[in-house]
Amino acid sequence: MTDAQRQQRLLIVLNFGLVYFFWGSTYLGIRIAVEQITPAYMCAIRFSIAGVLMLLYCGLRGRRVRYSPGQLFQMAIIGILLLVGGNLTLAYAERLVPSGLAALMVSSTPLWFLVLDSLLLGNHRITRRGMAGLSVGIAGIVVLLWPKLTAVSAIGGKELGWSLALLGGSFSWALGSVLSKRWQSVDVDPFSGTAWQVTFAGLGNLIVALLLEDRSQIVWTSRGAGAVVYLIIFGSWIGYTAYIWLLRHVSTSKVSTYAYVNPLVAVFLGWLVLHEGVDRFILAGSAIVVASVVLVTSAKTTARAVA
Repeated sequence: MTDAQRQQRLLIVLNFGLVYFFWGSTYLGIRIAVEQITPAYMCAIRFSIAGVLMLLYCGLRGRRVRYSPGQLFQMAIIGILLLVGGNLTLAYAERLVPSGLAALMVSSTPLWFLVLDSLLLGNHRITRRGMAGLSVGIAGIVVLLWPKLTAVSAIGGKELGWSLALLGGSFSWALGSVLSKRWQSVDVDPFSGTAWQVTFAGLGNLIVALLLEDRSQIVWTSRGAGAVVYLIIFGSWIGYTAYIWLLRHVSTSKVSTYAYVNPLVAVFLGWLVLHEGVDRFILAGSAIVVASVVLVTSAKTTARAVA
């Protein structure tokens, strides 16, 4: 192995570690932040500050920050799918859904990866093992949601609704990730491209906040402000940048393995810090979902015959 290959492998391991740990901890950060700050305004503040400062850093370092309208449009689409469709949905859901359960629902993302990757990248066909993984994943989600499905209270119904909404957010996240890989270009600086995605996401979240939320409901506390700062630094700057870098250097199926670790980190931190309950449905459902993700990401896709 050459020095360049060894360095590349170390970078891959480092970025996986950053995504595994810091993104697992952001579920707790979001849960704390939305206690007193409305979700869309929280996301708008988080991503606007992170994106603008990242662009400023790129400009000061002499990195390329000017791109064609077409390239900026693609960055906007990716940023909105990932950080509005995916992350804002998560922020709204965590007002009712425990952070650990939310992370387990989002761990269904690799199931969407398999479908979208086969449709949008490489002309591949899903194998029987992949289909089995999808079926097992659906069963795991049913187990996770069983207490909500049988609940009759209004709170239980709302929690179920937002838990199901997380599946839509996971689809949006997977679609943005696959498009990010499909649209990647050698003349786009990875860091400044990420900065533009985050900036566009901040703008998108701000529009949602102005349309749907009442700013007077926001209460700033040291606890909430600290959570937002943590999300900016460790979620947006470090975690998201590492994720986009991995999408450019590793297959989407391997990148999606963060879904193995993030729920475990989120469930542990939710139990440790917020004293969230861990019942038999969460334990059984999480085991089934993780098993399905293992099946999906280890399944090989076969190339379609070309006429």
